[in-house]
Amino acid sequence: MKYQIDVNVKTNYIEEQSDSENNRYIFSYTIRMTNNGEIGSKLISRHWIITDAMGNTQEVKGMGVIGEHPHLEPGESFEYTSGTVMETPVGSMEGSYQMKADDETMFDAQIPAFSLSTPHALH
Repeated sequence: MKYQIDVNVKTNYIEEQSDSENNRYIFSYTIRMTNNGEIGSKLISRHWIITDAMGNTQEVKGMGVIGEHPHLEPGESFEYTSGTVMETPVGSMEGSYQMKADDETMFDAQIPAFSLSTPHALH
């Protein structure tokens, strides 16, 4: 495929910053995006859909990631860590990165849905 950005995610519950008595659960996630396509591409913006266990959804849109707009040549990867706050001990995130290829083609790199959960919250 000419345009293919693959996204892998690792998550972590940050217990020391969370406060379960006040329904405040902090999670970090590390994203590794790899250009497995045939043409260099630059990340322009992001779109996240964050859903908690109560079905409450929030959308987050913004330019770049962690203040950067990484450009990936074929075979190159970029990794970053960010975080989110949820009101429930279990939830999920999914979304997409809006990319611009070196040939000026705009395309979306899908971020597959992934779970956020405190230890032992899921059996």
